[in-house]
Amino acid sequence: MQQNRKVIDLNSDVGESFGNYTIGLDEEVVPLISSANIACGFHAGDPSVMRRTVRLALANGVGPGAHPGYPDLMGFGRRNMDVTPDEIRDYVAYQVGALTAFVKAEGGKLQHVKPHGALYTMAVINPAIWQTVAEAIASIDRDLILFVLGGSNRDALKAMGKTAGIRIACEFFADRAYNPDGSLVSRREPGAVIKDHEVAAARVLKMVTEGRVVCANGEEIALSGDTVCVHGDNPSALALVARIRETLENAGVAIQPVGTFLQD
Repeated sequence: MQQNRKVIDLNSDVGESFGNYTIGLDEEVVPLISSANIACGFHAGDPSVMRRTVRLALANGVGPGAHPGYPDLMGFGRRNMDVTPDEIRDYVAYQVGALTAFVKAEGGKLQHVKPHGALYTMAVINPAIWQTVAEAIASIDRDLILFVLGGSNRDALKAMGKTAGIRIACEFFADRAYNPDGSLVSRREPGAVIKDHEVAAARVLKMVTEGRVVCANGEEIALSGDTVCVHGDNPSALALVARIRETLENAGVAIQPVGTFLQD
C-alpha cells in the first residue's frame, strides 16, 4: 500500500443463478468490484454457475470468495435454522471445499469466505457462530479471510481470528443505516436502506477516509471497515456500485481485493 493513500475492498454477492433461472447482473457488477462472494449451491447457484462465476471473477482480477449458507434453496438461505455447531462446520466445509475446487481448476486461489443470509445474521447475534465458522475455515486453509460485520465488537472479532489462526475482514454496508452501537438498523425500521446514491457514496468515502459514520439518529461514531458490501442485483443497485467506485477513485482511494492489503 502506498503511503498517504487509502485502500478499500468492494465486495458483492454473485453467482446466484440456478439452472434455468437467472438472478442478478453478474456480468455488469463483477468488473466494478474487487471481491466476489460466490454462492456455493446451498442457498443459490449450481456447479455450472459456480464455474462461470469463478471464471468471470478471475478474468477481471477480482478475488473469489465462498458464500456458504444454510441448506435452504426455497428460502434463499434467509430463514433461521436450528442446527448444531458441528452441522455448521460441515455446511461450511462442504461449500468452501466445492468452490475451492472450481477456483483451483481455473488457475486461481480462493481468497475469502463470507457467510450468507441467516448464517451471517445469526452470527451477528450469536458470536459463537462466528467462532464456529472461523474454526471450520482454519481447518481448511489458514490463508482464507473471514468477512464479518464489524462494529463495537471489532477488536473482539479480530482477536477471535488470531486465536483461530485466520484473518478477519470487517465489513461495512454501503446502503444500510447504522445504530450508535455499530449494528445495522433493522430493515423493518424506516430509513434502514439508503436509496440515495450520493448519500450512500459519501458515507462510504467518510468511513474509508475518516473512519466515521453518521448513524440513523444523527450521532456520529467511529467505525472502520476493511471491505464494503455493495449490491448490484438490479439496475438501480448497479448504478449505486458505479457511483461508489467513482467517488472513491476520484478521492484517490485504491480499490483492491482485500487479500492484497489486509495484514491482521
